[in-house]
Amino acid sequence: MSRIAYISTYVPQKCGLATYTHHLRQSVREARSRQGIDPVVVMSAEERLTEGPEDSAYWLLPKHQPEAYRRMAETINRSDVSVVSLQHEFGIFGGEAGAYVLELAQGLKKPLVTTFHTVFEQPQEPYRSIQQQIARCSERIIVMNRKAIGYLQEAYLIPKSKIVFIPHGAPAARPEERSRYRDKLGWSDRKVLMTFGLLSRGKGLETVIRALPAVADKVPNVLYAIVGQTHPEVRKQEGEAYREELQRLIRETGLERHVLMIDKYVGEQELTVYLTACDLYLTPYPGMQQITSGTLAYAVGLGRPVLSTPYSYAQDLLGGDSGLLIPAGDAAAWGERIQALLSDSAELQRWEERIAHIGRSMSWPQIGKLHAELFDRVAGGRLQAGAAVRAAAGTREKRDVS
Repeated sequence: MSRIAYISTYVPQKCGLATYTHHLRQSVREARSRQGIDPVVVMSAEERLTEGPEDSAYWLLPKHQPEAYRRMAETINRSDVSVVSLQHEFGIFGGEAGAYVLELAQGLKKPLVTTFHTVFEQPQEPYRSIQQQIARCSERIIVMNRKAIGYLQEAYLIPKSKIVFIPHGAPAARPEERSRYRDKLGWSDRKVLMTFGLLSRGKGLETVIRALPAVADKVPNVLYAIVGQTHPEVRKQEGEAYREELQRLIRETGLERHVLMIDKYVGEQELTVYLTACDLYLTPYPGMQQITSGTLAYAVGLGRPVLSTPYSYAQDLLGGDSGLLIPAGDAAAWGERIQALLSDSAELQRWEERIAHIGRSMSWPQIGKLHAELFDRVAGGRLQAGAAVRAAAGTREKRDVS
């Protein structure tokens, strides 16, 4: 059975990509009933890790040392790894636009399967050429948004045969626990809206807050829960200025009873509790090019009704349904749709059933199985190709001798 090396950030680092890779690695291992440990190449801005991944063989890759990427390729080449899974996001690698990762990708002699977590419809340089070069080094490219397949073909000239769509994974839904979770959080008598994620500008949270006064007039027990710490990079640059601006807006609009800001990092188990307990999950993001959203994927995977702006991932995941997609920045439209859903339990239940149907294909066990099958096919294809090359070389040797 092939052994897989994962290249990414990794837990206990608190970022979405680290969490994604952690659960991907776990689900693939379970799908393959593998007892051994697949290594993870951990990207880090530090030269050493103070705390490593649990139950894992991990190899540290210092982000800002280009020679370290070349050495890591050599380490993997010498190992018994059969397939390399690269989780690509521009911000996690060193060099301009993360260009150092090319040193690793181009130096690998083991088959590479790359997941692109960001794909631009109209890519600019140097992003376009970097992803093109990664694609040339990869046996397969995985995307989590069907729209990305066309982007990669048209803007990056990557053949469709090389691209595989696999949905973003999510925890399995536990609707039977909903009442208990709501009691635990003190939400039993509230109509709860929720947005989760590392706090930063450009998430559109102001739009929902400005929409809430009109909603509260019709739904007095509405509560908007904004869950998550400020993004570490944002905190470095401006401290908690953005959170304080939101808190000021809440006071100015008289919404202290209707908005709850939970300022902490929330792991998957606790996040599952919050999402299962909420009535309506919101992603009011103004950036229409966003190709993936782990938070929206988790909400849908857990079967929660959602409202979103029509950014790329939301359109693909929700099927472009106008009943769930609200224009960015239009507080009146957001308020009207939120109020309508929270006031009509039958309609909200219909949307919940529809979302639950979409979410059933996104559970981590299913996503792990799809990845495991792909990794094994790639490893098997490389072994067969190598055997064919060796056989052809042996035939030529016999002819030369004769």
